[in-house]
Amino acid sequence: MRALAALGLLAATLSGPALAQAYQCAVPRTLPQLRPITPDGPVRRSAAIGGYLLAASWSPEFCRRPQDAGTMQCSGRNGRFGFVLHGLWPQAAKGADPQWCATGPRLSPEQLRRNLCMTPVPWLLDREWLKHGTCLTRDPDKYLKVSGILWRSLRWPDADRLSRKPDLTVADLRSEFLLANPGFRRDQVGVFTSRTGWLREVRICYGRRFRPSRCERREWGAADAAPLKIWRGL
Repeated sequence: MRALAALGLLAATLSGPALAQAYQCAVPRTLPQLRPITPDGPVRRSAAIGGYLLAASWSPEFCRRPQDAGTMQCSGRNGRFGFVLHGLWPQAAKGADPQWCATGPRLSPEQLRRNLCMTPVPWLLDREWLKHGTCLTRDPDKYLKVSGILWRSLRWPDADRLSRKPDLTVADLRSEFLLANPGFRRDQVGVFTSRTGWLREVRICYGRRFRPSRCERREWGAADAAPLKIWRGL
């Protein structure tokens, strides 16, 4: 696939460590059994991929839910997490985005272990591969490698420090991301919040050859002027 070959070339130009957002991370010895995956929508196989979206969740906000307190991501027993990879999503050049292009294979325990410090939720890794990755490649290792290359190329702002800024706005977070990642423009960074203004997710937009690209309106999220709150919870 040309896009994957282009990413291989891109990887050679990227430098810098995978800064947080695993403040600490230790993969558990025993992984929970993967749950059955039920598609949440129809199969859509797009004839042409127009770009990609990398979605990063703000882990402390997710971990506010009491039902997640005992998980690897939230318990504190296996690490402390800030931004974590939600997933890498191919997007259609026209029409609805592709999804659920195949029903397998499921991820192996070893594939899960290698990527849990990037996405510390085994069932989510497996689901993202089935829902989005199968529309990019038939090889789960290739999808995970592509996701990891993009993830490690990014430097994430110190959201814990930023959360203490008076009168914080979405523009402040976008500006901090741009300072840490000079190759990006403001219109390539989407920010999504809860209905009450708490940070939930940052979405980074890429073109067909995995270069930063302008986000579509639906992926832009909150406007720069919107007030922003960041739950630290660490």
